[in-house]
Amino acid sequence: MGTVWFCLIALMLTVYVALDGFDLGAGIAHLFVAQNETERRVVLRTIGPVWDGNEVWLIAAGGTLYFAFPPLYAASFSGFYLPLMMVLWLLILRGISLEFRRHVTASLWTSFWSGVLFVASLLLAVFYGAALGNVVRGVPLNAQGQFFEALWTNFRPAGEKGILDWYTILAGVAALVALTLHGSLWVALKTENELHERARKFAAKLWWAVAVATVSITWASFELQPHLHASYVARPWGYIFPAIAVAGLVGVIVFLKQERRAFRASCAYVAGMLGSVAFGLYPDVLPASTNPALSLTAHNAKAPDYGLKIGLIWWIIGIILATIYSVTVYRRFAGKVSVSPEEEGY
Repeated sequence: MGTVWFCLIALMLTVYVALDGFDLGAGIAHLFVAQNETERRVVLRTIGPVWDGNEVWLIAAGGTLYFAFPPLYAASFSGFYLPLMMVLWLLILRGISLEFRRHVTASLWTSFWSGVLFVASLLLAVFYGAALGNVVRGVPLNAQGQFFEALWTNFRPAGEKGILDWYTILAGVAALVALTLHGSLWVALKTENELHERARKFAAKLWWAVAVATVSITWASFELQPHLHASYVARPWGYIFPAIAVAGLVGVIVFLKQERRAFRASCAYVAGMLGSVAFGLYPDVLPASTNPALSLTAHNAKAPDYGLKIGLIWWIIGIILATIYSVTVYRRFAGKVSVSPEEEGY
């Protein structure tokens, strides 16, 4: 059952990143592709009906993690307490920036909340990438399954390392450019005319940064975490995940003028990259950098099998409802987005 729940949580996190990832990317890109307040409102309207529903997948993944792997949940929320509190505040700021910016019509007010949305979205993308980098690199778990890391020490991913080092910062930058590309493609998909064209050109420029970041983070990950190489050697079929990521990245640039296909290719890239990480780490759910024998795995960190089997029934019911909701919302708000100066909202 541990393997089943490992796969389910990996799937839920992948869906979250693919969906809320373009929300973050649009929040970052809106200051670059929109040239006036009306265009900024158009960009925000592309995510307005769906951003809060997308975050349901993060909440569901967190609850599932707590249910399926209690020691992992306890260790992570204790060892990463400070950055998790920072992420929580950034999520709050992003939400209120979207909802508050049109409550007052003064330009200073709307500009302030646009800036808050940009900063919160950018930092969330970096923090998510850095968090994944910490998981890949490993943390100093002790025999009790606990750890503590300072926010930073000497910025080296060895010895007395901190949450931030050159590797986790590289992971954060890779996540930043990848999600900004993802969001730019979403804006291009949902808009028209000059705004559409600027979003598409911005995505074309970002593509090169994503390609360089992908190569860099892949090389660094295999250098720092030997378990990744061992996993792919032991189970060569897992190369399908990097192949999906590469195909998705190539598809973005090939289909750049066909916005729907380009966005789908970006989703495939995100799924391929996260699938590659999950496959490479398995069965570890939180590697120990001090002693691999102390790592939390899908087997030693799982809840009792009886509870996991019963929980699977309720998980299936819940995920069906969440999927129906998501599909309904996206179908209801399908198509291009526009806004006139006198319209309310965003």
